[in-house]
Amino acid sequence: MSTQTQPSPAPAEAAVAGKLSTLDRFLPVWIIAAMVLGLLLGSTVPGLGTALEAVKVGEVSLPIAVGLLVMMYPVLAKVRYDQTRRVVGDRRLMITSLVLNWVLAPAFMFALAWIFIPDLPEYRTGLIIVGLARCIAMVMIWNDLACGDREAAAVLVAINSVFQVIAFGALGWFYLQLLPSMLGLPTTSADFSFWAITGSVLVFLGIPLLAGFLTRTLGERARGREWYEAAFLPKLGPWALYGLLFTITLLFALQGGTITSRPLDVVRIALPLLVYFVVVFGAGMLLGRWLDLGYAKTTTLAFTAAGNNFELAIAVAIGTFGVTSGQALAGVVGPLIEVPVLVALVYAALWARKRYFSSSPLSA
Repeated sequence: MSTQTQPSPAPAEAAVAGKLSTLDRFLPVWIIAAMVLGLLLGSTVPGLGTALEAVKVGEVSLPIAVGLLVMMYPVLAKVRYDQTRRVVGDRRLMITSLVLNWVLAPAFMFALAWIFIPDLPEYRTGLIIVGLARCIAMVMIWNDLACGDREAAAVLVAINSVFQVIAFGALGWFYLQLLPSMLGLPTTSADFSFWAITGSVLVFLGIPLLAGFLTRTLGERARGREWYEAAFLPKLGPWALYGLLFTITLLFALQGGTITSRPLDVVRIALPLLVYFVVVFGAGMLLGRWLDLGYAKTTTLAFTAAGNNFELAIAVAIGTFGVTSGQALAGVVGPLIEVPVLVALVYAALWARKRYFSSSPLSA
């Protein structure tokens, strides 16, 4: 592959070269600070939650929706859309991703929910819903930081989005009613709104995807690819992390009171989530290595399988069971655990790159 067709360096790749910016170098610190700030704001500022929830996009607070869009847009503007055909043609990657995302990961979360919290049906149901909501947003950030394949991430996220609209309701029925009934376990009744799921996908993926595609297409047409990637993207790139930190702060501010008032419940929900993220990510890395996908695609496979669409999970839990329900709390604890764990897994992926993928090309 020529130099012109190599993916532009991601922030984490710059770290390897010792050129990481202050924002990127201390990303874990900023994320933890954003979480703490959000929890403090949510538990100490009267009426903040009501103000944040005053205007919504679907079931998601408008300020949080704005943060998600700001977070997604720069990453999708980096994607080289003329290379997506290369990704679609990789049947091993496509099939493995579908199996991991829509067969193994939901089944694993179902098992963990029943193993860890069999006596708490509301939290158990919430965890299962989290397992069904495949990631379409923050995974682009983690993938980019770990030097994953941007084009592969864009394609896999798009596929997850389509399957999310088509399969979420059916899988919810299967894991909450049919499978428990077959196993002699208590069942949970839940109605999932097709339009709510469709709206979430269109807003949180469709808008930034279209904006990113148009930005790259028009930018390259006007000034050329070299200017676009060398001059424009470095200025746009940091906004993804600004959006991430803003979103995390608001999300935890919105649910700060709930989280701090029920710490033991949070711990019980957190344990299966921690196991889930680490095991699914590890399975993705091992499968990618076994299939010889190369580091970049393997990392993308692992992150797109391990990440979850907590925005959708929270929206579905609130819309179906109510804002004060245990199911909603389980959805909120999702990003509380996912964010720091997946940041740690970024560094684990970069370590694995040096240890196990040193002979494979970055974009293989």
